[in-house]
Amino acid sequence: MDEERLVDIEIKVAYQEDTVQALNDALCQQQRAIDQLEAKVRLLSEKMGELAESVPGDKEKHEVPPHY
Repeated sequence: MDEERLVDIEIKVAYQEDTVQALNDALCQQQRAIDQLEAKVRLLSEKMGELAESVPGDKEKHEVPPHY
């Protein structure tokens, strides 16, 4: 009976190790995707800033009127 319980515990631990490894792999993949997306957003933000600076008179359109 004790040996059977030990085998069951070993099987459960093996499955848990596989599950933890699969979760770790998924987490690493998601973090890489997040890092890539953050880099793209940063680049797009910089380009939008450059475009906003290059448009003449655009700043005047977005200023709040003095009575606000």
